[in-house]
Amino acid sequence: MIRVLLADDRRLVRAGFRLLLENEVGFEVCAEAADGRETVEAVRTARPDVVVLDIRMPGTDGLTALRLLAADSDLAGTRVLVLTTFDLDEYVFEALRVGASGFLLKDAEPAELLRAIRLVAAGEALLAPSVTRRLIAAFADGRRDGPADETRLTALTTREREVLTLVGGGLTNSEIAERLMVSPATVRTHIGRVLTKLDARDRVQLVILAYETGLVTACHRE
Repeated sequence: MIRVLLADDRRLVRAGFRLLLENEVGFEVCAEAADGRETVEAVRTARPDVVVLDIRMPGTDGLTALRLLAADSDLAGTRVLVLTTFDLDEYVFEALRVGASGFLLKDAEPAELLRAIRLVAAGEALLAPSVTRRLIAAFADGRRDGPADETRLTALTTREREVLTLVGGGLTNSEIAERLMVSPATVRTHIGRVLTKLDARDRVQLVILAYETGLVTACHRE
């Protein structure tokens, strides 16, 4: 059972999400919140597996709530799926950088939301769509100050840097395995080592690190 907290300032939106989740096997809505402050308090009380978080909310916004959640080591087991719209793209990179496990556009189909929650709950990152890769690339490039710092990559082997480059390019494990002519299990092993060496939380942070260090640049975009 995946326990979900719904954080959105609009009651009707939360009601719609609740109805969708409660009519689907394997989901439980354990709490709701109408702003960032309520979200943080509710997460600490209910301990959900996944928070479906709106970024723009009155008072304490979703981005502030996300920073507070990410800074609390007791809440490390809670994953955050951010909801956004194209007119709020300026928040996307920052949300992923500070702790979100992925984001979903608000006009997504119900099946997409269910799939996204399942992926995030399983520890995956919601970075598959090409539009997502382009957005992350754009914000990573735009927010990098000065020359890229590759010193963070010195601990990686040549193969691990190659794998990180492909992860940053948005490839799945199967696609990476095909590109490198190795098994998916070998790719998972490499990614696990890269996560450990770079002290990265998940695949999302690996994508961002690939851009921030200059390993992947705008020319790698689709």
